[in-house]
Amino acid sequence: MKGDPKLIDMLNFLLADELTAINQYIVHAEMCEDWGYGKLHKGFEKRAIDEMKHAEKLIGRILFLGGTPIVSNLNNIHIGAEVPKQIENDRVAELGAIKAYNEAIVLAGELLDYATRDILVQILNDEDRHMDEIEEIQDQIEQMTLPIFLTTQVG
Repeated sequence: MKGDPKLIDMLNFLLADELTAINQYIVHAEMCEDWGYGKLHKGFEKRAIDEMKHAEKLIGRILFLGGTPIVSNLNNIHIGAEVPKQIENDRVAELGAIKAYNEAIVLAGELLDYATRDILVQILNDEDRHMDEIEEIQDQIEQMTLPIFLTTQVG
């Protein structure tokens, strides 16, 4: 099937976001593991795996539409030197992803490509869940204070 070039470009833009997120989450996961925060490590790692699945879906859809997946583009990766900065950097990245997916969903609808739109909605739902998880962690840090929160993340 021949897809609209604007939509294929948008899917490649989203793919770059996903590939960037994978890298950022993996680095944050490994930093937390190194610091002994196993629970945070698992959370970051799970989100990285979700982003890998999103990249896989986007690559598959780009190929289906007759496009070429561009996997060499990455956006700036923002690594936090401490847990609160990691969480904030990830929150900003997820906000950008949510905005971009909403725009892509509108574009797919305008082009009457409802199958692509459905895929994008599925991914958007995951990104919304990621944002909820990140904000939950930020709330816990604020309510407990950072030292107490971090004691809950050991193991």
